[in-house]
Amino acid sequence: MANPVLVEVTRGCITESFHRAGFALVDGAGEVIESRGDILRPVFPRSAIKVFQGIPLIETGAADAYGLSDPELALACASHSGEDGHVRLAAEMLAKAGLDATVLECGCHWPFDAPVARDLARRGETPTALHNNCSGKHAGFLCTAVHMGEETRGYVGLGHPVQQRAKAVIEDLTGFDLNSDVCGTDGCAIPTFAAPLKSFAHGFGKLASGEGVAPERAAAGRRLIAACMAHPWEMSGTGRACEALMQAAPGQVFAKTGAEGVFCGALPGLGLGFALKIDDGTTRASETLAAAVIAVALRSHDPDLAARFDALANKTLRNWEKTEVGAVRAAIR
Repeated sequence: MANPVLVEVTRGCITESFHRAGFALVDGAGEVIESRGDILRPVFPRSAIKVFQGIPLIETGAADAYGLSDPELALACASHSGEDGHVRLAAEMLAKAGLDATVLECGCHWPFDAPVARDLARRGETPTALHNNCSGKHAGFLCTAVHMGEETRGYVGLGHPVQQRAKAVIEDLTGFDLNSDVCGTDGCAIPTFAAPLKSFAHGFGKLASGEGVAPERAAAGRRLIAACMAHPWEMSGTGRACEALMQAAPGQVFAKTGAEGVFCGALPGLGLGFALKIDDGTTRASETLAAAVIAVALRSHDPDLAARFDALANKTLRNWEKTEVGAVRAAIR
């Protein structure tokens, strides 16, 4: 089944490029409220399900044992921009568990945001593992391991208790068997598991609604989601799409990007979760479609708020002279 075109890029009155995609909007009971495309084909969620992976940080008691703040919990779910505040917060999380950056096994890279990377270079500095966009998640993994009395070396491996706990949570929330056939390795070295878009959306629907999941697990997930909604900069960065989507409806929308054109999220007040995947992996398309899917979810509940997300799903393109030349727009209503 070929996915439909859900995002178009125009120039003048012509569609210059287009992106095929699928999405699922699902409630806590597993009912598909709205969907397009193939929502049963397994896809890798990449960083879009960091909330799922962060739940053991709460469930084991590690977060409370180390007194992790809401900004730190948001960073544990982040794909951050490597700005100074992100780096400092990740280091502080590690320090609370008696660790430093040398134990991180996520690797290091220059911040993905060009202005942040240029500023780092201008200061004559080079990136460390703390600048890795996943350093907050890894700090959370390590806090959990230390709290549980586990060896920190090799915590990124599939057989390590840290990853086994994360895998168990993902299986529980998605209801999908995460066997070796759907296992890959993420950019930050941890295992990543493919499952259908419907399953990921259902998992977020469970957390949002409290249906079909143990109360303690739902509470842990909602605590992380609430931290992210309250501190969107810590879980993303300056000017990032996740920050913009959550700031458009404070406390009402959770949205998290993942590599290769994935977005997942939840609307806690409506008890709904969503997941989407752009076939060609393009970020500009996933950000546009995420706004459009949120608008679809809100349309019958809050038309004015839905219109705000419709606007985010239609971005004007300008040339170097700042002249309007086209748009990136969602092809769903």
